[in-house]
Amino acid sequence: MLKAGVLGAGHLGKIHLRLLQQSEKYELVGFFDPDEENAKKVAEEYGYRHFSSIESLIDAVDVVDIVTPTLSHYDCAERTIKKGKHIFIEKPIANSVEEAEKLILLAEEYAVQGQVGHVERFNPAFTAVKDKINNPMFIETHRLAEFNPRGTDVPVVLDLMIHDIDIILSVVPSKVKSINASGVSVISKSPDIANARIEFENGCVANLTASRISLKNMRKSRFFQRDAYISVDFLEKKVEVVKMKDAPATPDEFALILQNAEGEKKQIYFENPKIDANNAILDELNTFASAIENNTTPIVTLKDGTEALRIATQIIASF
Repeated sequence: MLKAGVLGAGHLGKIHLRLLQQSEKYELVGFFDPDEENAKKVAEEYGYRHFSSIESLIDAVDVVDIVTPTLSHYDCAERTIKKGKHIFIEKPIANSVEEAEKLILLAEEYAVQGQVGHVERFNPAFTAVKDKINNPMFIETHRLAEFNPRGTDVPVVLDLMIHDIDIILSVVPSKVKSINASGVSVISKSPDIANARIEFENGCVANLTASRISLKNMRKSRFFQRDAYISVDFLEKKVEVVKMKDAPATPDEFALILQNAEGEKKQIYFENPKIDANNAILDELNTFASAIENNTTPIVTLKDGTEALRIATQIIASF
């Protein structure tokens, strides 16, 4: 088992502590939080060992799980890597692309593994259909949330939209060609609602909308590709797969048949992929442990996290 420690014991940090303790791949050693009052409360309430400094925690573990505010990601990760320890780091990977690129170089220099917490890659609805998403040419995403003061220290693009940016980059086999976007600040000092249009060199277009001032929550993505439409509901953990194939000469009387202007007939049929319930955060932590143990590439690499941040930064810059 890998010895693990957590930096940051806020809302998400406490979730990571609980799941690392449950995991069969890690031995939870303890945590560090600079807020002494909160650290004492967490230690007393849950029984986790509280370390008095970042350095003492890093020295005691094999893997450091960084669940601190984004501004401190680079500093925490740099200290960890330079001591030869592996890092799991929550999204966004860093406060700037420059910091993220430095972390990639440091991880290579010190031969350590790193994974970024883009948890939607492990959403059971997405994993059920990701192999069916093949060269999509139009993608539409909506990620809407009710207002919550937590997270408003960064623009909605870095708070919410970056999840969909990462998903899109993972399924589109092409480089980004251009970005157009707009964002509006309603309650916060940074944009609370944003829309972005990303065009790829292969012709794919992605239209993304994110809001943290909605009256209801929504996390849906739709992928359109040749002869198929795939819808993923990340919130409800549901998928819809609609495919078309050449219609047979004598179709079944209940078959759904479409005919285009050229007279070609297509039969529509539906697939219902099996969705296995899971804990996405536990899965991402466990797969990272497997990558360390087997010296294989993590599912969400530091480079993946950097590219998602790069696109998010370009979207913000185009407002």
